[in-house]
Amino acid sequence: MTGNPTDPNAPLIPRPSVLSLAIKEKAALYAAYMPFLKNGGMFVPTAKPYKLGDEIYLILALMEDPNKYPIAGKVAWITPAGANNNKAQGIGVHFPDDESGQRAKLRIEEILGAALRSSRATHTL
Repeated sequence: MTGNPTDPNAPLIPRPSVLSLAIKEKAALYAAYMPFLKNGGMFVPTAKPYKLGDEIYLILALMEDPNKYPIAGKVAWITPAGANNNKAQGIGVHFPDDESGQRAKLRIEEILGAALRSSRATHTL
């Protein structure tokens, strides 16, 4: 945590956790994408403990796309260790309602295309 350097009495503001996620194939993207969230979101496997609403800075790499997608999102979903149906442990990061979130959502949905309407199981539902 860091304090405000101009006001030593200011409350400490926790800095968002930084996570990176590299999606290598379409099936993995389908399994991790959370289209049911208002702005879209991504499941990120992690053993680190988080709480709902925690701020996360996610750096997302999508398959062959040379661009990285930096997203300042919030934890909207938690899958604990030992969850039912052998679900992977991790968190769902809700994309923000800003240019970075919209850019990531559009690119993911462009890659997934018709697969978005599939009924295959995902990491989330």
